[in-house]
Formats: sequence, structure tokens, C-alpha cells
Amino acid sequence: MGIDRDSTKIAIAREEAQRDAGLAVEYHEGDVLATEFAPEYDVVYVRFLLTHTTAPEEVAARIAEGLRPGGVLIVEDIDFSGSFCQPANVAYDRYVELYTEAARARGADPNIGPRLPQLLIAAGCERVGVNVVQPAGMTPEGHEGDVKLVNPLTLENIADSAVAERLATREEIEALVAELHRLASDETTLLAFPRIVQTWGYRPVTRSTTADDSRIV
Repeated sequence: MGIDRDSTKIAIAREEAQRDAGLAVEYHEGDVLATEFAPEYDVVYVRFLLTHTTAPEEVAARIAEGLRPGGVLIVEDIDFSGSFCQPANVAYDRYVELYTEAARARGADPNIGPRLPQLLIAAGCERVGVNVVQPAGMTPEGHEGDVKLVNPLTLENIADSAVAERLATREEIEALVAELHRLASDETTLLAFPRIVQTWGYRPVTRSTTADDSRIV
């Protein structure tokens, strides 16, 4: 089962599941905080969600409620402070600054990645593990080209918020987007996605021993 509050993303996911994997996935448009989860899932996977919430502890705890005993919760999220451009570029640095300030203005955390292990522990998970990955690109083609294009596309997506919060003018953002597109097409420039922290933890299994046997409940 997949949940997202963006109907466009739901439509794309449904199409890709049917076309590429032939999976029978049930998709729902909705808000995680408004969704009741019965403890029936072996795996719950959450990607790039907690960074956008104002109450990540509450969201993590609610999601963990959907796990069966022994089930695993997997969470991936960003640490925007780990973004980089080589050679350094003023427009890129300004983009990182605007994204960070716009997120914080909404009460979100653009650097939540390193907090994930503690959030899973607070949600009742045990055997928590962590890994860090960071996609990067230099060539403007293929997968690397897609990674490089994330920067101007992201800035376009947050433009309204940045202008509404008076963090930048529309004219400045348009100029920054143009420069970020130039960097994306420049095969001598290395651009990196924000660091991605991958965290996982398991719902505890209660062991109950009777006079006759030892069993897991």
C-alpha cells in the first residue's frame, strides 16, 4: 500500500508499478497524520517525508504503529547542509541558503537526516541501524544529469514560498534558476544531491514463556 497527499505522485506511482513491476499496489491519497495504521505490515518505508513535517516525532511514532512485531521501519531523509558544488558557485550557495531558510520558515527541518536514528528509537524501534549515501553527477546525461537537474527544479518548486517569506525576489530566483540550469549542463561541474541518511529499526517482539512452551506473541 502506498500513501501520498499529492494526487500527481500517486498517479505516476500507480502507472510505474503496473508498467515496470507488474505489482498489485493499493494507493491512497491522504495525510499520514490523518491515517490510522493497524499493526499489520512487515515493512514500512518512508522517504523524504519527515523533513517536511513540523512534528517528525509524532509522524515517526504514528508510522511505527503500522508494524507487526518484528517488522522493520525504513526511513530515508536529507541533510541539506551536506550539499556541494565543485567548483564552488555563488548561485548554488544562494540556492542552498534559500532552501534552508524557506524550510525553516515553515517549521520544517532541512537537515533532519542525522536525527533519524533518535526518532526511530523514540518511536519504539530497536536494533536501529544507519547508512549515508549521496548521489552526485558531473556529466549532464543519464542518471548523473538527472541528479544535477534536481537543483534548478527544486528551486522552481520553492519559489513561491521563498517570495512569500520575503527571502528573495522573483527576479533573483529566475536568475538563480538559469544559472543552476547552466551548471547542470556543464560537464566540468560536479553537483551533489543533499546527503541522504538511511535509517532502519525493528518493532520489538514480546517473548512469553508458559509452563509448556516458549513462544513468540
